[in-house]
Amino acid sequence: MTDASITPEKNGVRYGLPTAAGMAAYFLLASLMHLTDRVEFSFLNGAILAVGISMAIAHYRRVKNNRMAYLQGFGTGIVTALVASVVFALFFVVYTVINPAIMDQLRARDLFGFDLSVTIAFLAIMLQGVMSGMIISLIAMQYFKSPDHKPLQGIE
Repeated sequence: MTDASITPEKNGVRYGLPTAAGMAAYFLLASLMHLTDRVEFSFLNGAILAVGISMAIAHYRRVKNNRMAYLQGFGTGIVTALVASVVFALFFVVYTVINPAIMDQLRARDLFGFDLSVTIAFLAIMLQGVMSGMIISLIAMQYFKSPDHKPLQGIE
């Protein structure tokens, strides 16, 4: 099952797009149920992101015959989070064009108040996704690291 052409970037894109699709599907479902104004329901996006990152790292490890370098796995998780966040943020921008009332709902409940624009929401979604993805990747790599991984002993 070795694939010499797989890179952390290719694998991150491969798993980032379905992760973004899952986040968008959850957002559409929440929108249909009129739950988009409740911030606490947006935490499930973090769970969807965690599943996507974990699947990406696990696949990369499987392809590399369970001998994956720590930074390659970490990079796979970061690229997955970056791709998923950018695509989901772009989806949100398109959704606000289709349904502009969503911004009014978010303005009424958000910390930004009436200063919240689509651009700020786009950047906030990206920042939240990428930062969460970095933390999730660090946590996931403690599980997926190679069994013979040795921490850095010192700088020589």
